[in-house]
Amino acid sequence: MKQKVLIILLTVAYTLGIAAEDGSRLWLRYTEQNTAKITGEEGQAADILAKFYTGKKVTLTINPAEEREGYVISGDHDNIRITAGSQAGLIYGAFALLRGETGCSKPYFKYRILNHWDNLDSSIERGYAGTSIFWNKEMSIAHEHIKEYAIANASIGINGTVLNNVNASPQMLSTPYINKVREIADILRPWNIRVYLSVNFASPMVIGNLKTADPLDPKVKKWWQQKVKEIYSIIPDFGGFLVKANSEGQPGPFDYGRSHADGANMLADALAPYHGIVMWRSFVYGAKHKGEDRVKQAVSEFSELDGQFRPNVILQSKNGPLDFQPREPYAPIFDQMKHTRQIAELQITQEYLGQSRHLVYLAPMWKEFFSFVAPEKLQGIAGVANIGNDTNWCGHHFSQANWYAFGRLAWNPSLTSEEIAREWLSQTFAPQLTEASSALLLNVMLRSREACVDYMMPLGLHHIFKFDHHYGPGPSDFKASYPLEWCPVYYHQADVNGIGFDRSHTGSNATSQYPEPYCSLYDDISTCPERYLLWFHHVPWTYRTNSGRTLWEEMQYRYHRGVSEVEEFCQVWKTVRNDIDEQRWQEVEERMQHQLENAREWCDTCLQYFGKFANSTEKE
Repeated sequence: MKQKVLIILLTVAYTLGIAAEDGSRLWLRYTEQNTAKITGEEGQAADILAKFYTGKKVTLTINPAEEREGYVISGDHDNIRITAGSQAGLIYGAFALLRGETGCSKPYFKYRILNHWDNLDSSIERGYAGTSIFWNKEMSIAHEHIKEYAIANASIGINGTVLNNVNASPQMLSTPYINKVREIADILRPWNIRVYLSVNFASPMVIGNLKTADPLDPKVKKWWQQKVKEIYSIIPDFGGFLVKANSEGQPGPFDYGRSHADGANMLADALAPYHGIVMWRSFVYGAKHKGEDRVKQAVSEFSELDGQFRPNVILQSKNGPLDFQPREPYAPIFDQMKHTRQIAELQITQEYLGQSRHLVYLAPMWKEFFSFVAPEKLQGIAGVANIGNDTNWCGHHFSQANWYAFGRLAWNPSLTSEEIAREWLSQTFAPQLTEASSALLLNVMLRSREACVDYMMPLGLHHIFKFDHHYGPGPSDFKASYPLEWCPVYYHQADVNGIGFDRSHTGSNATSQYPEPYCSLYDDISTCPERYLLWFHHVPWTYRTNSGRTLWEEMQYRYHRGVSEVEEFCQVWKTVRNDIDEQRWQEVEERMQHQLENAREWCDTCLQYFGKFANSTEKE
């Protein structure tokens, strides 16, 4: 693996024009100053500011009366004071000062966690930026590289990381791997990042040689208690477990006639003496309510268990009820579980939004979610990471913005998409990016998610990707050997009468899982917002949309509009060429041309396929 030099120790040397850059420094492109005198507390914050702050003096003070991770920045440029409740708060304050912030701030969420879907063989499920930065077949740990990762996360306030795939290998809990987790934890700890592990529910059988993994079996309980004790003896500040159970073939408590609460509580009891938590995922389908509309199954499986989970169990649910689609209504489980702590799971890696080939800024999608689910309902947010061993970390240079945006929203969900994008652009492409070019790129970023929805799945269409890799358009895909709910034809249900999935009271009745006013709003085709129209209704091709166009005409308009947007994005990128270093400009240019080809393919493929049904109706 190509080693990178520690991010914050690099300097920028501009000698002839704009120097070529590879994106490895992310948004941490500080120029070494060595002019500031740092007094008070020593540690990571002091080291950062001594190297990179441009003022004369910074005083760092720990006041235990302050919120542990919060900070207060006061004074003027040449005489700054940062006060915090801990070293962690000082680190966050130091990076805030380098962003140009002053005043006081504290994190909104207690848990601000990345979920890595990394496998022990170094591959990453839904990873589009190379191999794992943590795991490889040699079981060697890249200390400096992981330190860079820690610094990047600390700069945006992320305080936890799950090191392995939710489709977990039982070997993750073997002693050799726990010792490797200790190595990683030691690197991350100085930057206030706690490690967590995804666990396989059948681990007691696979590595413990038990005959069962029944959560109510005394031998199983004892095995987990001993395993947890071993982990904490090696990693005293270990965070806890993330669990995917009885979903997509993963083992779980259903295998023994037990409930999700039985399984989660057994693990929670083992972790409780050490203050560890269990993040139990609600992404379930096909195990208990086979044949039910997939978007209903999380509520069907968990609502009856509300109030039965231990205090250190947190239910982790995706932002939408299906699977990280370009647009979904919010998941009703956030309303249904009134007595259970919850974490929202967002996907930073663009599994269904062009992966790392398309420029799609995700903050507007996440802000849309928070407009329905109040942050105060949540204990935290988890983000499925887009990080790999590619030199620029994320595959696409602009995909770095989604990692950045996740951290900033986890710290402060009231920040706007525009504010975050401005921050990222100014730090990532400064100092050469002019104000005019910055405004052009900001506009592209803010429009990019809606453009993606248009050229992929407008008006509430969903899950019509190629089902084997979730990348290109596959509206006609169907395989009898696959579960029906994996096939695109199941979701769009196009026929000569119309298109869309009827989830109203006349269909699957998924609308009934929403509280008022959304239940009635979504259930009635005349009041359902058009962005969710085909999610909740099977709509005739001749139905008149708000624009006055028929549904089929509106679909054509939106698909073509999405392509036009990407064409304009490509032109904007050419316009700003002189303000971007050549390497990053060329690499983004190649990806944007690829995105344009893909957008045209989505438009042509979908309109051609759906047109077979819509046009046959018109002929009749």
